[in-house]
Amino acid sequence: MHLRPLTLTALASSLLWLSGCDGNAANGTTATAGSDAQPAAAAPAAEGDAIEGVPFASSAVATFNEPWALAFLPDGSLLVTEKSGVLKHVTLPGGEAREISGVPEVGYGGQGGLGDVVPHPQFAQNGLVYFSYAEDGDGGRGAAVARARLDAEAGALQDVEVIWRQVPKVSGNGHYAHRIAFGPEGMLWISSGDRQKFDPAQDMTSNMGKLVRLNDDGSVPADNPFADQGEVASQVWALGLRNPLGIAFDGDGKLWEIEMGPAGGDEFNLIERGGNYGYPIVSNGDHYDGRPIPDHDTRPEFIKPLITWTPVISPSSLMVYSGTLFPEWTGNAFAGGLSGQTLVRIELDGTTAREAERFAMGARIRGVTQGPDGALWVIEDGADGRLIRLTPREG
Repeated sequence: MHLRPLTLTALASSLLWLSGCDGNAANGTTATAGSDAQPAAAAPAAEGDAIEGVPFASSAVATFNEPWALAFLPDGSLLVTEKSGVLKHVTLPGGEAREISGVPEVGYGGQGGLGDVVPHPQFAQNGLVYFSYAEDGDGGRGAAVARARLDAEAGALQDVEVIWRQVPKVSGNGHYAHRIAFGPEGMLWISSGDRQKFDPAQDMTSNMGKLVRLNDDGSVPADNPFADQGEVASQVWALGLRNPLGIAFDGDGKLWEIEMGPAGGDEFNLIERGGNYGYPIVSNGDHYDGRPIPDHDTRPEFIKPLITWTPVISPSSLMVYSGTLFPEWTGNAFAGGLSGQTLVRIELDGTTAREAERFAMGARIRGVTQGPDGALWVIEDGADGRLIRLTPREG
């Protein structure tokens, strides 16, 4: 397998117009919220060498066609989704990838396709994996989440069952979000984008622009904050979100969320039960056509983000690091950046957060996760996106 050298390119001003997630304008990488972080200076690195200017060594393991998500299984292998509808099982350390059959037909195009993949917390006992994808239907497309039993030996998904759908289905191919996470109590959490339709984020008859909390079988927990307000509203834990492409729990059980803003105003939020984060009524960005959106400060009834980015980083993913291979980063969050071509480190302190560091990666980072040994793993966006292992630099 031919792997491109892991090079590092400056963010030239001629490229700053690039979209974040096939639709979020990006024109730089400066954070607000009092951050003094600066983009890491770096020079090109030879294949197999550590990237200059960043505190980790890198090793490219495999390449994929439009990879979207990665997730480790208990045996140390991992699953990688490709947006066109392909799920691959990857064995390590060699990076051999085997396609898994049984994935439903996906609505591929724009930001749509096969999305996230997450094993059940008791995967070792039940073999269940959960995955999201764009689904065609009456009225257009919408995100769906299914679960299935993974037979790794046979290379197949079995007993595939759709347990959640975005409603209603609408036209267009943007802002599915459809990130999946399991919380410390075993609940299933799904981020649901506004599908570029704005108003559904505040409409409780739609689950778009929301954060959804379900039991692991897709049923609705009786203690959800809007459980008595109708079938769709009962799923909702928080609302007023735009394109929430990252959700992650910290060691204390707090849920953090990162999302793309419109023209400016990417957000990092601490999620509260029943919280309303204001979109599209407020945002620290503006509409793409130049029309202003009132800032969060003008409407204190909405929850204000802890960090905003203007110019944007175009966040793609989020994780909270719990390992010890990088002991100084234990408890920190990491976000992948698309237009910024960065990996962003965020320090969490109780209920506060600040951007601490930004690593220039030379490619759009689509996903980031933690390996069993505490290494960081990232996957690049694009037709030849690489799976890369990051470890401390020796010496």
